[in-house]
Amino acid sequence: MLLPPLSILLGLAACCSSLDNGLLRTPPMGWLTWERFRCNTDCKTDPGNCISEYLIKTMADKMAEDGWKELGYEYVNLDDCWSAKERDSQGRLQPDPDRFPSGIKALADYIHSKGLKFGIYSDMGNYTCMGYPGTTLDTIDTDAKTFAEWEVDMLKLDGCYSNSSVKAIGYPKMSIALNKTGRPIAYSCSWPAYEGGLPPKVNYTVLGEICNLWRNFGDIQDSWESVLNIIEWYGNNQDKLQPAAGPGRWNDPDMLIIGNFGLSNEQSKVQMALWAILAAPLFMSSDLRTISEDAKYILQNKLLIYINQDSLGIQGQRIMQWHHFEVWKRILFNGQFAIAVMNNGTDGMPRPFATNLALLGILDCKEGYKIYDVLEQAFLGDFALDTTINIQVTPTGVVLLFLRPLCSFT
Repeated sequence: MLLPPLSILLGLAACCSSLDNGLLRTPPMGWLTWERFRCNTDCKTDPGNCISEYLIKTMADKMAEDGWKELGYEYVNLDDCWSAKERDSQGRLQPDPDRFPSGIKALADYIHSKGLKFGIYSDMGNYTCMGYPGTTLDTIDTDAKTFAEWEVDMLKLDGCYSNSSVKAIGYPKMSIALNKTGRPIAYSCSWPAYEGGLPPKVNYTVLGEICNLWRNFGDIQDSWESVLNIIEWYGNNQDKLQPAAGPGRWNDPDMLIIGNFGLSNEQSKVQMALWAILAAPLFMSSDLRTISEDAKYILQNKLLIYINQDSLGIQGQRIMQWHHFEVWKRILFNGQFAIAVMNNGTDGMPRPFATNLALLGILDCKEGYKIYDVLEQAFLGDFALDTTINIQVTPTGVVLLFLRPLCSFT
């Protein structure tokens, strides 16, 4: 098959397709199988943790029972390894019959009965990343119809086992196909992650017209090093990434690994705080049956979620690097701000950090601002623009501040 040049395909995608589904006006929140449960298909020896309808239903139950849904965590998303190794006799994707004996439609119905939404995974390629049937150019319409018939609410489309030209055709084509089904299906694209994540190879104008969110960096792993690498990549490339994000179109730095094994409690706070500053999707990937109270305390912080879900949808930016410190700032609705002060140091003591509102470029309200420590859930007081703000930041830790103006912007 002779394919046109990538630049032509990108132009066609920009002019001829638009997602226009009105979804995800704030970053999506929910739970995803991949980071914690990977491709565990051994339901004989590990029935409680294998990728199965039992696991998904159990997590949906926990989300409905343990306060997650009320806080906005509404998507229950199934990643790779759910399908059978072959399509059915009519060329449609089908679930593994042993692990999903009731079928995907019944699973979606169960999740919907809990007041939650259901997401599923496919891959724009011959195979998924773990070797299951992928979505090829000739099966896009069929797969979109299948997902709609199953009443899926979100599709994550990965990009293994294909090339740049196929992706440039396939990702826009799937966007059109999803629209044609008439069902509102949020669309998560992994396309930019396979093209280096940055312009000129990645056209974020096109992505914003066809996708609701997109992965643009490597997979997160269960480690502080992985979280830090993602944060640094976003900071180093923010001038290219930040303008692309907004209501209905989000940069996705990947799953929240809080509650697993690789982060300390302080490092877990860093991930949650920076994902809030970045206006990032909040998809947990942990075992909600056994998650610690400390992890729940971080993940269920209402003010932090309020910051993440701010209606302006402006992605925050790194505004300062000094010694081991990084300062990140996000503009919020109604004259409010969020500031994250992160300490990358690994020495044994908390480090003092002093600043003021003027130095942070927060000058809109001359009367000053009320400042709250989000993670400690403490009110720090009213601050004039030149009043010193003194904080202590633990090694590999963060202080997240929420600023509310003393004057009215309504």
